[in-house]
Amino acid sequence: MKEVPSCSCGGASDTGQNRIIFACGGIANVGQLSNLAAIQLTDEGYGSAACLALLAAAPEGSTGSIGEADEVLVIDGCPVRCAEKIAVARGITPDQHLAVTALEIRRGGALEFSDADLETVVSAVWEGKGRTVDEDSLLRPPREGGCGGCC
Repeated sequence: MKEVPSCSCGGASDTGQNRIIFACGGIANVGQLSNLAAIQLTDEGYGSAACLALLAAAPEGSTGSIGEADEVLVIDGCPVRCAEKIAVARGITPDQHLAVTALEIRRGGALEFSDADLETVVSAVWEGKGRTVDEDSLLRPPREGGCGGCC
């Protein structure tokens, strides 16, 4: 019998909460930072990084375990918010959402970032900055249309 691959994403964090982290992973520096932040947050015990591509491509009904998470975090690289749009399209409302560019990190080439930039993103998650909802927050309405070269 052919075995169907399963995702090992998600699971309880060192904090005792079941947090799932979806990251943009776009090719620009801010997309790469979102992915590196998800990996570092997993290493630090914040939660477990999950595969955004699998979320987008998963058969209907195969994302049920995400609903069991205590928190879903989405880290986008830029204001286009591709990762958040994928999550929402799959019926997942993030509990925390960050856009790297909203942390005053400028978009650039794929390798144009520093350890300090990475720490800025990771710290923002630990501080819960993506839970802030106000005019100046990191939660801005998604823009319509394609990436337009932003990611």
